[in-house]
Amino acid sequence: MKKTLLLISVLAISAGTAFASGTHSDGHDDMMNVGKPGTASKVDRTIEVTMKETDDGDMIFEPNNLQIKKGETIRFVILNAGELEHEFVLDGHEEIMKHKALMGRMPEMEHDDPNAVRLIEGTQGEVIWTFANSGAFEFACLIPGHYEAGMKGSIAVAAR
Repeated sequence: MKKTLLLISVLAISAGTAFASGTHSDGHDDMMNVGKPGTASKVDRTIEVTMKETDDGDMIFEPNNLQIKKGETIRFVILNAGELEHEFVLDGHEEIMKHKALMGRMPEMEHDDPNAVRLIEGTQGEVIWTFANSGAFEFACLIPGHYEAGMKGSIAVAAR
């Protein structure tokens, strides 16, 4: 009986801890203002993006300004060339700010979103995205303090 109670207690504590650390998946498989997840077989072009810190303490994306055409499917190949963990989150400004506030409350949140990738130093990942709408969008690292250190970029999506 004591072993059963102990097991139940451990499971309850573990479940609470997992819940408290949080995961993030908002059903981004559906169309978002910035577009929708792309298909690898329909990629129009690849854009390489590097995330890193500078010697003067800034955190940057290279490049940090992108030009894309409405309807294009882009394979973003993201390299974390820095010494810290970083992420690449693609969205509209308002959504980026909402996500940034959420990350401030839960900095260890794990992402399960097709418009984002989180990478430890020295690793590479990708996001395949179809830009279904024209307009101004952003990409950013929303780990607390990184956005403020300059880790953001702009995407201008032009009508064809």
